[in-house]
Amino acid sequence: MENLIWLIYDIVNDKTRNKIAKACKNKGLYRVQKSAFLGTLNRNQVDELKIICDDIIDKEKDSVYIFPLCEDDFKKVKLLGQAFDKKLVSAELLEKFF
Repeated sequence: MENLIWLIYDIVNDKTRNKIAKACKNKGLYRVQKSAFLGTLNRNQVDELKIICDDIIDKEKDSVYIFPLCEDDFKKVKLLGQAFDKKLVSAELLEKFF
């Protein structure tokens, strides 16, 4: 069973940040902000992504948050202002999730 996932990070080093972004994309997540990804993953994929991120980040300086969200709660998400980076998010992606 797949769950909706938000992955958000605050990473100091550009190289590390790029590796995390690449891992997110490789798992099929969509970039919705420069440091935020959204998509659906099964439990094994979430666990794999957690291990990848844990191995890459500097635990003294960096933060990675993985938030599973059920569909009912996701429907309650409120988007305010410039909710998505329009250079990163296509209309097709917005239709898929919102």
